[in-house]
Amino acid sequence: MDITYTRHGDYLLPDLDIAEEEKVSINLYGQLHARYLKSHSKATYDSLFLSGKLNRYLHDIGEQAEEMLETLINQMKKAEGITEQLKAQDQMAWVQSVNSIHNRAQEIVFHDLIYN
Repeated sequence: MDITYTRHGDYLLPDLDIAEEEKVSINLYGQLHARYLKSHSKATYDSLFLSGKLNRYLHDIGEQAEEMLETLINQMKKAEGITEQLKAQDQMAWVQSVNSIHNRAQEIVFHDLIYN
């Protein structure tokens, strides 16, 4: 391991570089998980950041959360009999049911993936 130093006044400081991170988009769920890691698992957050893997990790968590949410919503709609026929017959009941399902599915995603 070859470490170089730069003189700053009377001090020699090591020349440290943070690894370049891949530029990827981070969705809402990735941002929420980042906030959780910063406040509840600082060591994990710092390790991912310093290794240059934080953005990719948060992007992957966000993608997993969206996939899980979509799967849960579809499963709950099927289990509760929420169909396009109900949408055509009673739009307000359909909207109420779908919003309820979305909120419940999102709570599961938060519990199992984002805040864990």
